[in-house]
Amino acid sequence: MRDNDDNYVFAACTYFAKNHPGETCGSNGLPLTPSSISILGRAQRLLTIEHPNLCTYLDIIRGKHERIIVVTEVFGKSVEECKSKFSYDEVTNIALQVARAMLFLHRQNIIHRTLADDNIYIDSCGRVKLFNYGMYYMTGEGSDVPFPLGLPRYMSPETILNGGGPAADIWTFGIILLELCIGKLWQNLKPGPILRRILTLVHAANPAERIAREHDCFEAYKLVPDKLRNIIEKCLKIYPSERTTFEELVDELSQNNVKMVVDVKKPRGLMGCKLQYLYHWWQLTGGDIQAELKKNGLIKNSPPILSMPIAILLDGCTIGGKSGALFDRRIAKYSLDLLKARLSHIPPQDFYPLMHERRRDYDAVALPKIIRERDTEYQFYRLLWFQKLLIGYPYTAQYIRAEAEIDIPPLVRGDVWAALLGVKGDIEEQYERIDKETPTPTDRQIDVDIPRCHQYCWLLCGAAGHRTLKRLLKAWLLTNPQYVYWQGLDSLTAPFLYLNFCNEARAFACLSAFVPKFLHKFFLKDNSAVIKEYLAKFWQMAAFHEPELATHLHEINFVPELFAIPWFLTMFSHVFPLHKIVHLWDALLVEGPALPLFMGVGILRQLRDTLLDSGFNECILLFSDLPEIDIGECVKESIEMLRSSPRSISYRRFTNEPEIKDAMDVVEIPMEVLLTEISPRISLSDFFSLTCQDKCCVVDIRSNLLYEKSCIEGSINVPYSGVHLGQHDLKTLGVQPYKVLSEAVKQKKIVVIASAEDETAQLFSDYLVKCSVPRVCILHGGITALHSHVPSLFIVPLKKTGTK
Repeated sequence: MRDNDDNYVFAACTYFAKNHPGETCGSNGLPLTPSSISILGRAQRLLTIEHPNLCTYLDIIRGKHERIIVVTEVFGKSVEECKSKFSYDEVTNIALQVARAMLFLHRQNIIHRTLADDNIYIDSCGRVKLFNYGMYYMTGEGSDVPFPLGLPRYMSPETILNGGGPAADIWTFGIILLELCIGKLWQNLKPGPILRRILTLVHAANPAERIAREHDCFEAYKLVPDKLRNIIEKCLKIYPSERTTFEELVDELSQNNVKMVVDVKKPRGLMGCKLQYLYHWWQLTGGDIQAELKKNGLIKNSPPILSMPIAILLDGCTIGGKSGALFDRRIAKYSLDLLKARLSHIPPQDFYPLMHERRRDYDAVALPKIIRERDTEYQFYRLLWFQKLLIGYPYTAQYIRAEAEIDIPPLVRGDVWAALLGVKGDIEEQYERIDKETPTPTDRQIDVDIPRCHQYCWLLCGAAGHRTLKRLLKAWLLTNPQYVYWQGLDSLTAPFLYLNFCNEARAFACLSAFVPKFLHKFFLKDNSAVIKEYLAKFWQMAAFHEPELATHLHEINFVPELFAIPWFLTMFSHVFPLHKIVHLWDALLVEGPALPLFMGVGILRQLRDTLLDSGFNECILLFSDLPEIDIGECVKESIEMLRSSPRSISYRRFTNEPEIKDAMDVVEIPMEVLLTEISPRISLSDFFSLTCQDKCCVVDIRSNLLYEKSCIEGSINVPYSGVHLGQHDLKTLGVQPYKVLSEAVKQKKIVVIASAEDETAQLFSDYLVKCSVPRVCILHGGITALHSHVPSLFIVPLKKTGTK
C-alpha cells in the first residue's frame, strides 16, 4: 500500500439507507431506529479490522436524509482499471492474496457478498487489497438499504434466489478468477438476462466450462494451467456444500504460487505514521470529505419541490417523489497534499520522539482545550508522544498520567483512560467468562432505562449500542453482587462504551476500575449514609469556597438533596452531554476522587449571580433544566480549588483509600456531627504544613486568660464570649481582628478556627461563613490535640500592659 507518497490517498463512497415506511413504532412503543443509525452501529467494528490484504476503514459518517459516507484507504488501482492482461502466475498471486483476505473475513463472521473486480486493488509491486468489503455486513445483509448489493455477473445461483451464506463468496471468487483468465463475462447483457444465464447453469455438469463455451472462449479456457483451472472449477459448484473453502484455497494457491510480492520498505516521516492519525490530521488541516464527493457528482443537491411525493397514504407510505437509486460504485479520492503542506516544516527527528529528550514547549498549551484539539500541529506532536507512551504501558504509567494532566488527544482517549485506571492483563478472557445472557431480575429496569440514555449520540441510540450497554451492565452487576442496579448506572457506563464501542472488554474493565475509586459503596441497596456524607462534604466545600452563595442557598432551604444527587451518583454523566463529559472525566481521572466535590462547586460558581437573585422556586426551575455550562472553565476552576484546598478538608469515610492511622492525619467525626457542621475540619498535619508555609490565619477563640497562658504563634485572639453571632459584620469583632481577617481574605489564606471546644468552633465558623469569609475551616481536635502533638507551635505571648 505505502509504495510512494503519490499513491497514498483516502477514498470515500456514499449511499442512502432505507427509510422506514411512515412514522411507525416498535413493539416497545418507541420510534423505530433509523436504518442509518443501525448501519453506523454495525460499521464501528469494521473500523478495528486490520489485515495486510484489506483496506483500512477510517470513518463512517451519517449525513442528512439517511445518507451514509464510508471513508477508507485506497491505493494503486482496481483490477478493473488494469488494461493489460495478467499472466497466469500473476493471477495465482492475486488469487492467493484475495483468498487470504477472504479467509480472514470469514473467520470474523463477515461475508463479503459484493466482491468484484472494481473493489480489488493492486499496486505496482503486486500487493493486493480488498476495498469496501464490509458493505454487506454494515447494512444488515442488505436489509437497511433500498438497493440490491453486488453486481449481477458475480452473483451465485443461491444469492439470486434470496439465499446463500459464506459459500456465495466462493462462487464470486471463482467467477473473478475465470474473468482474469479468459476476459470479461456477459459484458453486453443487461442485469435480467445475466441472472437468467446464471440460473441456467444449475443444469450444467461443469459451470466453468459452460460459461467459457457461451463466450466462445473454450480454447482459451483450455490453455489455463490445470491447477488454476481445477481451483476455478472447485469454486463454481452449483451446490454450496460442494464448493471448496477459502482455507483450502489458501493452502492450494500457496503451493502453486511462484510469484512473490516485492518487499517494500516502510516509509519514514509523515507517510510512516498510522493511517488513522493521518486521516485525523488531514481533517484538522481542513480536509472536507463531502466537498470532493460533490465535486465528483456523488452528492447532488436538488430543490426540495422535486423530491416531494405526489400523495401520502394513511399508513404513512408515499406515492411518487424521489425514487430509490442503485448503489453508485464510483468513489472520490483524496490526496494528502494539504496535510503535507501544513506539516512541511516539521523536522524529520520530530517524527520519532525519545523519552529522555527534552520536548519542545507549545504555545497552544495556553489555549482552551477545545481549541487545542483542533490544532493540527499541536495534535501531531501530542499523538506521536502518546503513541510512544502507550506502547510502553504499564511501565510508562507515571509519564502517561503526567501528560494527561496537560490534555488527552481525542484519538487515543480510550487508551489513555484505560491506562489512568490501571487496566491491564488479559481483560478479554476475564470478560468472556462472565455470563451476560441469562435473564436476571434487573433486566426489566435496564430495558426501560437504556432507550433514554444519551439518545442524541448516534452510536448509543442504535440497536448495537443498546445491546452492548445492556451486556456491560449485566456483567458489572454479576461481578459485583454486593451492589444493586440504581438508575443512573447506565449513564455512568455510557462514556466508557462511547470510547470503547468495539472493545467491550476494555469498557467493562474501565467501569470496574472506576466505580471502586470514585463511587465506592454508592450502589449499595441502602446507600443513604454514603449519599448523606458525600452531600455534606459537598456543602462544606461550597461554604469553604463560596460562603455567600452557600449562606443564601441555606437560608432559602435549597439543599443539595434537591439537585446534586444525580451529579455525584453518575459523576455528572447524567447531567452533561458526552462531548463535555469526556473533558470533565479527563481531569477526574488525573486529579482523583476528591475533584467531583469541587466540580459541583464550580457549577454553582458559574450560576452564582442567578442563584443569588433567586428564591427557592426559581432555583428548582433553574436546576430542572440546567443552563449552558462552560465545562472548560468549570474544570479549570475546580482543579484550582482542589489544589489550593488542604487535602484533609475533603476527607470522606466511605472511600476505597487506605485507612488513616496517623493521629495527625485523622479528621473523622460521627455522621450526626458532620451533618450539622458547615465548615470542614482540617487535620493537624495539614495545619502544621500551612503554618510552616505561612498560608493560614489562625483565629483562637478561647478566653483571654487561656490565650495568654499559651497560644499558637502568629494567631489572633477573638474570645467567643464577646462575639455577637447575630451581627454578620467582621467590624464588630474589633479593629485588629477585622484588619487581620481582611488581609487574610485578600491574600487568599486559609482561616483556621482553633478552640478547646468543638461546639464553639462550629458556631464561630458558621458566623464567619455568614460574614462571607472564604476558606474557613475548623482545627480537628482543637488546641488540646495540637498542643499534645506539636507543642513547638505554641508560645507564651507577652502581656500588652505591665511589662518593662
